[in-house]
Amino acid sequence: AIDEYKPLDATTNPSLILAAAQMPAYQKLVDEAVAYGKKLGGSEEEQIKNASDKLFVLFGAEILKRIPGRVSTEVDARLSFDKDGMIQRARRLIDLYKEVGVGKDRILIKLSSTWEGIQAGRVLEAEYGIHCNMTLLFSFAQAVACAEAGVTLISPFVGRILDWYVANGDKKTYEPSEDPGVKSVTKIYNYYKKFGYKTIVMGASFRNTGQIKALTGCDYLTISPKLLAELSKEHVKLTPTLSVKEAQACDLEKIHLDEKAFRWHHNEDQMAVEKLSDGIRRFAADAVKLERMLKERMFSTENGK
Repeated sequence: AIDEYKPLDATTNPSLILAAAQMPAYQKLVDEAVAYGKKLGGSEEEQIKNASDKLFVLFGAEILKRIPGRVSTEVDARLSFDKDGMIQRARRLIDLYKEVGVGKDRILIKLSSTWEGIQAGRVLEAEYGIHCNMTLLFSFAQAVACAEAGVTLISPFVGRILDWYVANGDKKTYEPSEDPGVKSVTKIYNYYKKFGYKTIVMGASFRNTGQIKALTGCDYLTISPKLLAELSKEHVKLTPTLSVKEAQACDLEKIHLDEKAFRWHHNEDQMAVEKLSDGIRRFAADAVKLERMLKERMFSTENGK
């Protein structure tokens, strides 16, 4: 799909890696990761963790052969409330990329947009020059805190926001311009541009092409191959719905969020609270499944199974 659509950047997450690791085409990468984990030794748990990190990096390195830009690699979602743990794991991933000849300028480290994740991003950017992509972003509070932390890029989710409103409200369909996910990203984009934040806004998690077209003009969009295929069949001229000029004219007040204010504002958004915790649980569950698969590969034969 990357060869076909030729995107600038590409992203991975535990769910995508889990799916790819089960495909016959990628078994040599899994084998290489398993061999690496065993070679480093240590406890069974350490070997599995090292194999898992290596697998993420091997997939990332393969993707980088096919794109001119950057690949996003995710820090384990189970560390979402452990600032120091996220910093340590991010630096480890960067070291693993270095081992295969990939510099940190081509990597975005994905962190959950919890308070701890955002502060980990602040440290990684300022102290280590490691570029971060803040994911699982649903609330305006998360976006403001990310901008203040000076991270490289945020991935505000569109489709998952829509999912929540459809599941929890009376309205089941929305026009693209009224889509709650689209409105969320539009507000974030306008806020960043109005107040001159350098953080890139990359709309993510789309359910349909209407959402994508309603965000024309956004800095970046991350789009699935399925929706890219649908878009490639359309031959209509798109005019940007988002622009820096319009953003600078919009009526938004600048706010500052310390930890207490962040937690309060985020907590006031029921959708964001539920979707953030749900997203962390899902990514964590897929990380566990991936480790289970690696464990079977690494240790089941030793046990005579």
